[in-house]
Amino acid sequence: MPGYHFELHPESKELRVRVAVPQFDAAAVTDFKKALDSAWKPGIARVVLDLAAVEFIDSSGVGALLSVQKRLPPNGEPVTLRRVRPSVIGVLQLLRLQRVFNLA
Repeated sequence: MPGYHFELHPESKELRVRVAVPQFDAAAVTDFKKALDSAWKPGIARVVLDLAAVEFIDSSGVGALLSVQKRLPPNGEPVTLRRVRPSVIGVLQLLRLQRVFNLA
């Protein structure tokens, strides 16, 4: 699906996702969730999201990130957010989500 690239590594049970949209908002989240549903396989234990292209995130985007976390086993690793821009980090910190996600 345009704007998202999913790469599943079955041996490590890791799903890597590149979000290639500049605005991760309500319009983008609908496509993201559909693509995630298609890519999700039982047994995934770790998710790494590359947010390098994301310049703006709203509450819908934050909700989508939280929905990914909820799909993982309760006692597993947190979702890792890589290459997060300062504007997005600011929103996540304002909501204190650095406690929920691993910011790498």
